[in-house]
Amino acid sequence: MKQYRSTLCVALFFSALALFSLGGCATSTAPPVDQSGLPPVSAFAGDLQDIEIPAELEWDRDKSQTIKTESFNGGIWVYSGRVEPLSLKDYLIGGMRNNKWKLVGESTSKETMLAFVKPGKTCMMVISESKLGTTKLTLYVTIDRTAAAGLNPFGEAVSK
Repeated sequence: MKQYRSTLCVALFFSALALFSLGGCATSTAPPVDQSGLPPVSAFAGDLQDIEIPAELEWDRDKSQTIKTESFNGGIWVYSGRVEPLSLKDYLIGGMRNNKWKLVGESTSKETMLAFVKPGKTCMMVISESKLGTTKLTLYVTIDRTAAAGLNPFGEAVSK
């Protein structure tokens, strides 16, 4: 009988502990956890809505730069994170195809370089791996805004 009481006391103690911890969670303002099993949503490079970057990569603002003029947009965007270089390459190629970019070149040595084009746009991607196990992605993007409008860089109509 004495052992039954001690087991009952231990069970009641853990039940009370569980209730107190659940009560604390009920008032928490933390957002709900996504348990759907889906991968994280990807981000877009800079303000470009047609170049998808995996959520695992973080933008390096200090190493990135952009330029915007009346006729030209572009820049260099640098990202890094813990992803496998080959997996990143496959992800990027698939995302670019989905956004209507055409793969026009690929070079692989110590680094992998991918070249894509779209009317009035070019994008070169360089994937490199550091000794610390992180992968770096550098994007070189040019957007000729006058080409899309049928103008030359001086704003004059181009005859086709």
